[in-house]
Amino acid sequence: MNRERSSFLQFASPWSFNPGTIRLPSPPAGLSTEEVCRLLTEGNLVQPYLLETESERRLYFSQSNTQSVMSLRDPDALVTAYTRKMMAFLLFNPNPKRITMVGLGGGSLAKFCYRNLREAQFTAIEIDARVVALREEFCIPGDDERFRVVCDDAAHYIAQRPEQIDVLLVDAFDPIGVAPSLASSDFYSQAARRLAPRGVMVMNFAGRRARYIGHLERILDAFGGTMLLVPVRADENLLLFAFRRRIALPTMAKYESRAQRLQSRFALEFPRYLRRICQGHVLA
Repeated sequence: MNRERSSFLQFASPWSFNPGTIRLPSPPAGLSTEEVCRLLTEGNLVQPYLLETESERRLYFSQSNTQSVMSLRDPDALVTAYTRKMMAFLLFNPNPKRITMVGLGGGSLAKFCYRNLREAQFTAIEIDARVVALREEFCIPGDDERFRVVCDDAAHYIAQRPEQIDVLLVDAFDPIGVAPSLASSDFYSQAARRLAPRGVMVMNFAGRRARYIGHLERILDAFGGTMLLVPVRADENLLLFAFRRRIALPTMAKYESRAQRLQSRFALEFPRYLRRICQGHVLA
């Protein structure tokens, strides 16, 4: 076995369409590299692993879905289109004080918010300790007075949290799609209770589409305000913006000057995100 960086097993990617180097943390004991590779290609080795090229480091749970992408040249950059568009919450709350994210992954949004929203306290909740253990691989900062990573069940953590949340980012997945535990628990009702009156939840949908319905039904029951579905065509993702209150539907005329200011501040295409939101589908 070729091991690097202590507990990682490293070998060439077996997929010609996705070349690079596989780095597997804590590989099963007693198996050869060939046996581990075979289990991985058969889909019988379901655990977090890294795929690394000269320019990127990616997090996978299975080959079917990329969980996170980091540029090795610019680790704090938002590489994927859906993460950039999730930052559109700033159109509705340009100066959030408390941001909570469910699903750490490679920490793309966590790092971006930490570096750029210096007045905000940021908490990331991740249920899988194996993912948390990879935080240094993705250059996720250590905990400090305004940033922390909590290994816990999201519904349990939010139910115990006394403070209100200005922005709730939900980007939680298992190997085939949106984490089913969110829809099978009281997570959404707890999230709606903890969200500030002018707060916003932004949720990323991807993977198996049959799972979307159960989540959307729970969210509709829990949130009494406006809800907008916005597609991210570049990544084939779908974003949901959910509010506790009814809001006037966003228009270019009302939000364009704010979008321009945000674009200058963060170097992200907020006017384009605003156009997509204005074209989104209203659920309630």
